[in-house]
Amino acid sequence: MKKIAFIGLGNMGGPMAANLLKAGFDVNVFDLVPAAIDSLVSQGAVAAATALEAATGVDAVVTMLPAGKHVKSLYIGSAGQQGLLDVIGKDTLLIDSSTIDAESAKFVAEAAAIKGVEFMDAPVSGGTAGAAAGTLTFICGGSDHAFERAQAVLNAMGANIFHAGSAGAGQVAKICNNMLLAVLMVGTSEALQLGRDHGLDAKVLSDIMKVSSGGNWTLEKYNPCPNVMESVPSSNDYQGGFMVDLMVKDLGLSQEAALLTNSSTPLGALARSMYVNHARKGNGSRDFSSIFEAFAKANNE
Repeated sequence: MKKIAFIGLGNMGGPMAANLLKAGFDVNVFDLVPAAIDSLVSQGAVAAATALEAATGVDAVVTMLPAGKHVKSLYIGSAGQQGLLDVIGKDTLLIDSSTIDAESAKFVAEAAAIKGVEFMDAPVSGGTAGAAAGTLTFICGGSDHAFERAQAVLNAMGANIFHAGSAGAGQVAKICNNMLLAVLMVGTSEALQLGRDHGLDAKVLSDIMKVSSGGNWTLEKYNPCPNVMESVPSSNDYQGGFMVDLMVKDLGLSQEAALLTNSSTPLGALARSMYVNHARKGNGSRDFSSIFEAFAKANNE
């Protein structure tokens, strides 16, 4: 597997495509933003005028798109327009790394199977830093054969590759992970602010909790309190990282998934409500750790 098409070159897709180039793959790229294409061309990629052109004659296609409707439209086509499934060869492996609803992933996988093409949902965890460093976690849903075929491509962009199950399973696992992440971020933020309200130093409290029973990933890697940890969004006015709007989207997906199976997710529902309210106050483009300010400002800080 040598030639790859990468479609969707945003904050995550751009660095992922760059890592494929670094690993020696020939990469065709397409995005609706010309500057994103130009950035990859300067690193050795080949620009395509359309997504269909990018995907023609390649061994694999990797996509990173905003939502399920975009994934379905790209692969299957819409309003009389062709989709990728109309132009690719049967030996082309399709890998979608978007975070979307599981039903959309299953729908595209079924459409691909009818045409004899392998499709795998492979959403990622690790954020923009992981995308740049090539240390992403890929959570895959699809056949065993597709998973094995994808290894060389995914290993060029990630450090942890998991096979969650059949089509759609990757999306379900990713939604569960991000719901838990949101709950942990909210809980960590309120605990740190409670300590500050009582005069504790947030860094000292963080160090205590990291090695105590309250320890979690947000304390270890992504502290939400400003100036406690270097090189995280909270110490850069919450710029960069994973946007609040994207967390709202993922929490919405988690609640839709819960409704489908009548699952009880009260903390996920509460976290979604808090993040929706946070976004409505003008924080949609800021990092999701900025939820810390919902507690700090409530206490006149």
